[in-house]
Amino acid sequence: MALVQGVGGAANTLFGWWRWAHDLLIVHRLDVLAGYEVFASIALAVLGVALLGTAGTLKKDRAS
Repeated sequence: MALVQGVGGAANTLFGWWRWAHDLLIVHRLDVLAGYEVFASIALAVLGVALLGTAGTLKKDRAS
């Protein structure tokens, strides 16, 4: 979910896509991130990739 929110937020902020989904993206709903939407979206996407990578590694370790 973090990866989807990050990529969606970055695409919406940079390109103006998905105007209907503006309020669904967490970076646009948090007032503390006003003006930093691009950076917050990229950080959220990186966090999502890291979490997915960690989950995949943990799953492999438990199987062996």
